[in-house]
Amino acid sequence: MSRFYVPPENVKNDLIHITGSEAHHIKDVMRLKESDSVVVFDGTGKEYTGFIKETQPKKVIVEIVKTKAPIADKRAEITLAQAIPKKAKMDFIVEKATELGASAIMPILTERTVVRLDSDKSKARCLRWQKVATAAAKQCGRQDIPEVAGLKKFYFALDKVPDYDMGLLACLSEETETIREAISRFEGGKIILFIGPEGDFTPDEITMAKNAKCRLITLGRLVLKSDTAAISALSVLNHELSR
Repeated sequence: MSRFYVPPENVKNDLIHITGSEAHHIKDVMRLKESDSVVVFDGTGKEYTGFIKETQPKKVIVEIVKTKAPIADKRAEITLAQAIPKKAKMDFIVEKATELGASAIMPILTERTVVRLDSDKSKARCLRWQKVATAAAKQCGRQDIPEVAGLKKFYFALDKVPDYDMGLLACLSEETETIREAISRFEGGKIILFIGPEGDFTPDEITMAKNAKCRLITLGRLVLKSDTAAISALSVLNHELSR
């Protein structure tokens, strides 16, 4: 069954008002008609099953038949704090992080981050990454959408660590431990996971992370690219937290 996204304010009583690109997709791409069944989610965890009641030039109205409440998930909520890589790799990271269940994505700038963005470009990129997260959530069946935060410098992101139950930083330091070792006594809650740029975090940044109570983790004996590292770390965390 076809699945579409609307912001929560578009759900009113027993009707869903679908506009913009999603309405276009329903009418002109999928060529769905009145009475066809659809699934709609609002990004907050709610999912609706219904049928198309009416199509208008710029709107599709769906009547709700069934509402599915948010799924209770006892695993950790993971925020991926990702140093922006070169080219379009961040799009790929956001997509895969969404598929792997990240609760939020925080783009960060580190000393060795090659990409530099002014304020306007930064906002535009973050809006694009939020759209990538929305599309990935729609495709993979998630009922919620991870929030893509505004771009932050690394040390400002470290200021957020006290808001979490655990901070993890993947790096090539000799002081690292495995993810299994790092979370062995973790009892649930919120995790912030830092993934560095090409060339890794600097020694000063690693010291700053340690001072912020982050645990240093290794992702294995091989040196991974930034985008591979994010996927690897999230995959291992998912595995270990489901044990």
